[in-house]
Amino acid sequence: MLIANPRAQRSAYPADLQAIMSVERAQESRRWLSSWQGIARQATPLRDLPGLAQQLGIASFSLKDESLRSSLGSFKALGAPVALVRQILRLHPGLDPAAILSGRYAEQLKGYTVISATDGNHGRSLAAAARDAGCGCQIVLHAQVSAEREQAIAAFGAEVVRIAGNYDASVEEAARLAQVHGWQVISDTSYEGYEDIPRDVMQGYSTIAAEVIEQTGTQPGGASAFSHVFLQGGVGGMAAGLASYLWEVHGAQRPRLVVVEPAQADCLLQSAIQGRPAQATGSVDSVMAGLACGETSPLAWKFLDPSVDHFMTVEDDAAIAAMRTLAQGVGGDIPVVAGESGVAGLAALQVLRGDAAGWAALGLDAQSRVLIINTEGATAPQVYAELVGEPAAAVEARQAAWLAR
Repeated sequence: MLIANPRAQRSAYPADLQAIMSVERAQESRRWLSSWQGIARQATPLRDLPGLAQQLGIASFSLKDESLRSSLGSFKALGAPVALVRQILRLHPGLDPAAILSGRYAEQLKGYTVISATDGNHGRSLAAAARDAGCGCQIVLHAQVSAEREQAIAAFGAEVVRIAGNYDASVEEAARLAQVHGWQVISDTSYEGYEDIPRDVMQGYSTIAAEVIEQTGTQPGGASAFSHVFLQGGVGGMAAGLASYLWEVHGAQRPRLVVVEPAQADCLLQSAIQGRPAQATGSVDSVMAGLACGETSPLAWKFLDPSVDHFMTVEDDAAIAAMRTLAQGVGGDIPVVAGESGVAGLAALQVLRGDAAGWAALGLDAQSRVLIINTEGATAPQVYAELVGEPAAAVEARQAAWLAR
C-alpha cells in the first residue's frame, strides 16, 4: 500500500524542530561516539549499484551499507551508545563524554543499570555500550525475537527477560521493571513523559545522513545528490533522525522522502492516514523483525509528519526477494549482505517497478537518483541463510572477490 502525505512541507527546517534535533547536536554526538571501540573509525560505504539502477530504469541507485558500522552489524550502534553517554552526563555532568565508553568511570557506574525492550539490534548495541561503560544492563525480548539474537545480546553480559507478547508489550514490561527496580530505560520509542532519551537515540542515527552528505560533496542549502531517499519505518526513530538532518541541510531542496514498513506492522502509514501517532492494524509479526513495531513513537512523528512525502508497506516476500537480489549482485554490481529489515527500501522499489501508477506517484523516472539505507547485515545468521538460500559468509566472499578485482 502506498499513500501520499498531504502535510509534507517544502520549506526551511522549522525552528521548533531544530530546538529538538539539529545538525549541531548530531555532530556533537558523532564526536563523542567516534572514540568508542565498538564502532568503525571510518564512514560506512556508500555503494553505487549501476546494474540495479539499469534494471529498475533509474539514473542511479546507491546503498549506504550500515552492516559495516561495527561488529554489531547494524546502524543501531549509533543510537543506544550515544544515548547512554548523554544520560550518564545528566547524572554526572563533570565526566569526559568521550571517555565514558572506554570504561574510565566503570567503578563510579557499577551500581547503575539500564534496561530496554528490543527486536534485537538495539538491545545488542545497548548491551555492548553498557558493558564498556561499566553499567548493568537488562534487555526485554518478546516472543518473536530469535534465539540467536538473544544469544548475541547475552554475549555482552546483559540479563535477558523473555515475555510472551509482541514488541509493544516488551516496551511496557521494560517500563514496568524500570519503575520497580529504579533502572533507567534507554529506548528510541517515546511515550508520555519520556522523550529526552529517544531524542538522543534518534539524533545518533543522524550520523548516517551526515556521512552521506560528506561522501557526495553536497553543500548546505543546496540540492541533495539524490532525488529520492527510502527509509525504514519501525517506530520511526531512524527515519526521523535522517529526515531531520537532510531537511535542515537541504531545506526546501530536500530529497523526496519515502518511509517503508511491513504490511502487518503499518503504524506509520496509519499515522499518516489519521494525522496523529497511531497503532498498526496487522499482526505485527513480520520477517522484518526490526520493523515489526505496532505503535508509532510520538516524538518521531513530530518530524515525520511534516517531512515524509510518501508512506508505503511491503509484504515479507518482497523483502526476501530484495535480500536475494543484493546478495547476488545485478549486472556486475558488488554483492551485499543485507538483513531482513535492511532491504525495505529496495523491496519497495521492486514492488513499485511493477506498479505504473505507484511509480508515477513517486515521480520515479529515468532521471531519478535513489538512495536506500541497508540498516543491517546478517544479524541473525541462521535466519539469513534460510531466507537467502546461502550463508552470509558466501556472499561476503563474493564481495571480497569483487573488491579485489
